[in-house]
Amino acid sequence: MNGAPAAMDPIRRLCVIGVGLIGGSLARALRAAGHCGEIVGCGRGLHNLQRAVELGVIDRFETDPAVAARGADMVVLSVPLGAFRSVFAALLNHLADDAVVTDAGSAKQCVVDDVRSVFGMIPPFFVPGHPISGTEQSGVDASFAELFQGRRVILTPLAETSGHAHGRVQTMWTRAGADVVDMGVRHHDEVLAATSHLPHVLAYSLVDTLARMDDRAEIFRYAAGGFRDFTRIASSDPVMWRDICLANREPVVAALDAFGQNLGLLADAIREGDGERVLSVFEHSKRSRDNLYRE
Repeated sequence: MNGAPAAMDPIRRLCVIGVGLIGGSLARALRAAGHCGEIVGCGRGLHNLQRAVELGVIDRFETDPAVAARGADMVVLSVPLGAFRSVFAALLNHLADDAVVTDAGSAKQCVVDDVRSVFGMIPPFFVPGHPISGTEQSGVDASFAELFQGRRVILTPLAETSGHAHGRVQTMWTRAGADVVDMGVRHHDEVLAATSHLPHVLAYSLVDTLARMDDRAEIFRYAAGGFRDFTRIASSDPVMWRDICLANREPVVAALDAFGQNLGLLADAIREGDGERVLSVFEHSKRSRDNLYRE
């Protein structure tokens, strides 16, 4: 592509479709790093977009993805997984010649299927991605430039993905402060089902179970810090997590089945008063958790 920017060159015009926690934080981080010029936001919530301009997160906004992406050399989709196909359809035949398109979706196979369905192929300019970071908050007011510092971003480039596009997205996330790694699409979805999607399902299920008990007011009144810490992620956007679970349903169900089987064995040990088995599970868990986060 003649005149195409090198991978390390700053982004001339960044288009962020979905200016929430992730999209807004990426815009803030790249602006702080001096790695982009104009930033154009796009979304359906006018108040959120207007707020993004007030906060200096974006320079201007459009509500039509095709108009927002006009002239952009980097387009980032940070929308609910259920909205990807319609956004890709809106972008079809409206991207600049040098545009690179990437995303921040929590599942990857569904995104790959959507882009292939709309474009009839995997465009060489498309680089699937997923930043492994976030909070239970949402909206542009929750965004901050340091969100990705020292956090991991997984890219799942496909055989059709160009090295140029891959390099530009790698550079973008590196300049935002992230550690970038590559992974296969299927492997990504299996790993994230176990390490991210399953914990969210468990947190939602635990709070829902306790909230349905007759004495729930008494239960929540005496909930300690451990309950608060474990269930914090149940305050995340329910619609987003519904979409993630359904989009990545097979790996999520496999993780739930494995957890359910292990939980059943632990319940049997407690029921039978088998302290040795209970202690063995707890000690193994403690060693694993301590080793995982050992500094």
